[in-house]
Amino acid sequence: MPRLPRSLVSHDVRRHNLTVVLEHLVRSGPSARSEIAEATGLTRGSVTALVAALTKAGVLRETDPVSIGKGRPITRLELAASDIAVLVAQVDADTATALLTTLGGDELYRASERHGRPMGEPDAVLDVLAVVVADALDAAAELRRRVVELPIVVFAPVGGEPPVVLTDTDLGWGEVDVIGGLRSRLPSLPESVSLESDGWLAALAERTVLSSAESLLYIKSNSGIGGAILLSGRLVDGAHGVGGALGHMVVVPDGELCDCGQYGCLVTVAGPDVLLEQAGLAGLVAERGLAAATAELSAQITSGTTPAAAAWADALPWIARSLQILSLATDPETIVIGGFWAAHTASIEHAFRANRPRLTEAVGGRPAIPSVVAGRLGADAALFGAVWAARDTVLADPARLGL
Repeated sequence: MPRLPRSLVSHDVRRHNLTVVLEHLVRSGPSARSEIAEATGLTRGSVTALVAALTKAGVLRETDPVSIGKGRPITRLELAASDIAVLVAQVDADTATALLTTLGGDELYRASERHGRPMGEPDAVLDVLAVVVADALDAAAELRRRVVELPIVVFAPVGGEPPVVLTDTDLGWGEVDVIGGLRSRLPSLPESVSLESDGWLAALAERTVLSSAESLLYIKSNSGIGGAILLSGRLVDGAHGVGGALGHMVVVPDGELCDCGQYGCLVTVAGPDVLLEQAGLAGLVAERGLAAATAELSAQITSGTTPAAAAWADALPWIARSLQILSLATDPETIVIGGFWAAHTASIEHAFRANRPRLTEAVGGRPAIPSVVAGRLGADAALFGAVWAARDTVLADPARLGL
């Protein structure tokens, strides 16, 4: 398939406008030239020129004319790059998952397998990850889809160049080269492979579906406790990539030793392993997996079953204290609660607001205390975030769709 003319991909404004057209078609589906112009704010002449270039490159195609009322039939445009796919691989403390989607985010195939949480044994986990990724690549081949992006999502901080997992207390890892380990097992991996931490991906995805503010604090619990801080729409990841390690904020003076080496981290008093142990549900982890165990824990908290409800009541003050510290340090407009905590947002908000009596009045017409809302994407938040981020990466370089 021919490449786009060099003149189109070398000029920043032209390239931006190409991306705007493609993003509209991905999000809105087939559209007429006039509809694209109205939705994007581009002139009809610009849209006509951009569409002509993208159609010539094989990126767009015209649909059959459709009659609407008594007017002339409308010819709409749609993505012709139907051979494109995005593959996201994810490793959490319980499971390895591979998700294959269209560029628009429609699911094509999903493979998931528990790795058994072999602490301190990254090779055993990477073996399982390689199996599900290979399954997804086989599915892509059967569907005649070309994988153009393969982000790998880990529930741990990422840093370095090339990027590696810096440490993962949920799996007992130190520094681990996940990309290198996966590529050694699957030499046929696509060229474009990246390694991403789950927190910011989940935060961006939740912000998208919630239409939340630009300054947002996201905190979640599934395998551990993590999250992300977005200020003025920008991720605060810090100098070393650990800015979203919210579970390792020290909140308990002279508290228990955490696996990270600090004493009194939030995860030592409110992490899922701690709550499961206190609720008498720790045995479910080995039997049914961490996700199933936390789902049972959450159900028992909701029903008020003792001792799960008691364990949650003990954890709430520490969660609230962490949010109080973080909200004063970052001043977000919204706090989004994710993971299995999302089902218990009301109790978290109540505990959070109980210690903020003087910050409930409006400042400059806006509440001085952030709103607290439940995330909507559950365990798939980081997966969706990775798919959407990969899509945006591809759309930022429209020539890739015409290769």
